[in-house]
Amino acid sequence: MNIKIILIVLGEPNSTFSEVLFKYFNSNKYKKNKKKIILIGNVKLLNAQMKILKQNVLLNEIYNVSKSESKKINIINVDYDFKDAFSKIKINSNKYIEKCFDISLSIIKKNKNCVLINGPISKKTFLNKKFLGITEYVGHKTKSKNPVMLIYNEKLAVSPLTTHVPLKNVTKLVKKSKIIKDTIKINNFYKLFFKKKPKIGVLGLNPHCETTSKISEEENEIVPAIKYLSKNKIKIDGPIPADTFFIKKNMDRFDVGIGMYHDQVLAPIKTIFEFKAVNITLGLPFLKITPDHGPNYKMLGKNQSDPSSIFYAFEIINNIK
Repeated sequence: MNIKIILIVLGEPNSTFSEVLFKYFNSNKYKKNKKKIILIGNVKLLNAQMKILKQNVLLNEIYNVSKSESKKINIINVDYDFKDAFSKIKINSNKYIEKCFDISLSIIKKNKNCVLINGPISKKTFLNKKFLGITEYVGHKTKSKNPVMLIYNEKLAVSPLTTHVPLKNVTKLVKKSKIIKDTIKINNFYKLFFKKKPKIGVLGLNPHCETTSKISEEENEIVPAIKYLSKNKIKIDGPIPADTFFIKKNMDRFDVGIGMYHDQVLAPIKTIFEFKAVNITLGLPFLKITPDHGPNYKMLGKNQSDPSSIFYAFEIINNIK
């Protein structure tokens, strides 16, 4: 895949995303970037935030992609009314965020060599329970069925079969067909972008992959899915108890761990790699990467946020051939 343009939707205006971007643009890592960068967001707001954070980034305002330049921070302005550069997250930013996404998706339709980075959004205010997460929101906007969340680090990536759903609903969603579809998308992603067949480990749902209940998700759904995928030449093993999957032996053995619910795999992976991981959405007609942090409103304007995840996002993109 020949990626030439990195589109960046700035997301929730009251977040630390602008801060971590400024830190990247003022780093030596940015100087090695060979792809065009186009921000999508409000120019005035970004400059106001830059002033508070005492950062210095020169923005090149453009009106269409054809006017973008390499080695410059291009930005397409999106109107947004604000009083303070940093404030509490409110619903008045919803239309602004949606327009940013709409512009980015319109650009991607006309330019197939784009990758999308989106800044964090507030699930409570922007998604407002209409979508489980930004993965599902962008899936809906692009009419993509069953997008898959992959939290990626080159040493070990994880994917939750169910994303932002209450634990009481997880058992209903652990299905053979879902495991098969998600695994195939993950396998294809690694083959396309990293030129390798990943070794995939599937975690069980129940402690020690056992249950005293009459219904065993391992026996009824997980094991049959693994057998099917194995017969179709996918390197896969499991079910593996979740309490031992993240020991060093297994981390060296597998490229990806597929868990049955969100925190089963995200809590350990964030503990191990902290901010050196990114959220990659699979199953879209383009590559979408999200730095693995939220709006972090408690750190607004303090210039103390860890930029590791956005640095890692650019590193991954620049290493894709």
